[in-house]
Amino acid sequence: MSAALDRLKNLTNKISSYERARKDNICALKFLYQDIDIDKKVEIFDDIFNFKAINLSGASLLEENLGEIKKGKYLQILAISYDKEARVKSKNISLGYFGKAELVDEELKNKIVEFIIRYRFEKSFMTLEHYNGMLKVYKKDLDD
Repeated sequence: MSAALDRLKNLTNKISSYERARKDNICALKFLYQDIDIDKKVEIFDDIFNFKAINLSGASLLEENLGEIKKGKYLQILAISYDKEARVKSKNISLGYFGKAELVDEELKNKIVEFIIRYRFEKSFMTLEHYNGMLKVYKKDLDD
């Protein structure tokens, strides 16, 4: 019985730590949203999650060289919108243009990279919730 309780306790701790991390992430994301002027392009914070994705040009988002400048490129935040009714289904929308990547202030560049990572962190939770909801249709079959 103790092993089962320990597993339950560990699972509960993991879930609560993810929820705490998610809440902290949203607070930091809202701050960055205003700090790097995304609010000038997308007036309502929650509307950033209507985009299919948000990408970055001019700096790396890979873990092994996160934030590393790509020489000769321009630092720009690009949102991808998707409209299944449109002739061209997806399009890129600039949320922020910051000029030549190697000339951008290091602190600003770091805030931009952090914004994108924090956005993707929250977006992954939203995707998880979406698919969990979709699977409830099949869960009924398992419960029978």
